[in-house]
Amino acid sequence: MPPTTTTADDETPLRSRIFADLTPLRSSPDYRRLWCGNTVSWMGQQMTALAVSLQVYAITGSTFSVGLVGLCSLVPLVVFGLYGGAIADTVDRRKLGLFSAAGATVMSVVLAGAALAGYHRVWLLYTVVALQAVCFAMNSPARSSMIPRLLPTEQLPAANALNSLTSNLGLMGGPMLGGVIVGLWGYQAAYLIDVAAFSGSLYAMWRLPSMRPEQGPDEGSSKRRASVLDGLRFLATRPNLRMTFFSDLSAMVLAQPRALFPAIAVLWFAGDAKTVGLLVAAPAVGAVLGGLFSGWLGGIRRHGLAILIAVAAWGAAIACFGLSRNLWFGLFFLAVAGCADTVSMVFRSTMLQAATPDQMRGRLQGVFIVVVAGGPRLGDFLAGSAADLTSPAAAVVGGGLACVLVVTALGLGRRAFARYDARDPQP
Repeated sequence: MPPTTTTADDETPLRSRIFADLTPLRSSPDYRRLWCGNTVSWMGQQMTALAVSLQVYAITGSTFSVGLVGLCSLVPLVVFGLYGGAIADTVDRRKLGLFSAAGATVMSVVLAGAALAGYHRVWLLYTVVALQAVCFAMNSPARSSMIPRLLPTEQLPAANALNSLTSNLGLMGGPMLGGVIVGLWGYQAAYLIDVAAFSGSLYAMWRLPSMRPEQGPDEGSSKRRASVLDGLRFLATRPNLRMTFFSDLSAMVLAQPRALFPAIAVLWFAGDAKTVGLLVAAPAVGAVLGGLFSGWLGGIRRHGLAILIAVAAWGAAIACFGLSRNLWFGLFFLAVAGCADTVSMVFRSTMLQAATPDQMRGRLQGVFIVVVAGGPRLGDFLAGSAADLTSPAAAVVGGGLACVLVVTALGLGRRAFARYDARDPQP
């Protein structure tokens, strides 16, 4: 009985319980390629997003024009998110993912070519950003719907934790790299790197097997086009899945203080733009830490209860941030909120994938995109309006407490959601 073998066997489960569970990457080569390709391409997309904003400001000198970049991205995401999900439930998801990734690559080529040619026109940048958002709205439902076909159900929480790590690392590191690269070599360098980064996503999609949606029990051999309305009707009759969206909206709409960070930095912390940067980064840092130390999430079976607790923790952390007047305490509470958001996202995504029949997964992932894209924007509007009517402190603390109260009421009103068991996923 060699001691080294016993130690290794004992340590491996402990590492899995503490750090991010890498089992999905080891067990499925297809998922491993998909995750690696998405990680690289997402980093490139975030670099491009910053480079476009910098280029628009350089051309116009207008912060309003820079703000329009976000609007050009948001509208296609909301409009095409639902239709992208319906298409993902109609065609081979591998082909849809491949073609939409290729389309996004072409858009980055256009940006790079225009920058190299010295053609600096704002209308072109706006158009490319909008078309990139359309490609993302088509690609994301297809890619997310494939994951339950690549992995067993018990590995979905670990896979979604890894996906959250990719997302948050890209949001943190992409803009920083983009700023450095634009400063050293210009906009065209950032766009060309994005083109190269997309090759990882294209390769991963190319290597996947065909993934046509499974047919429902009442569809027989028919191949009718999947309907957005059918997806919404399905969601309307599935209370557990509806609750995943309601709980997320209660956090993102009621307790989203992001729009107030510039005012808070000055009024509470006597800071400047660097302070605003710290406030913006703190939730992302907490989210990354939540993903890095996510191994324990795989042992939780009551996913609905975990979502309710995580969303309440988000609201409570935001309320505590609203009461803090020390910068480091404030950053700590924002990081706690970001970590809670990662936990909520992991279980919401897992429930959507595990409790939704395959022929409906694309459409519900489309709804997920609309909620994720639109919810924080509504939260920005609500927080800004509340702060103008009262004060930033009242808006932040009130929003956090409102989130806790609403999610508590949701849990009491739908007790079956708290009893949701991952071993018997019921939509």
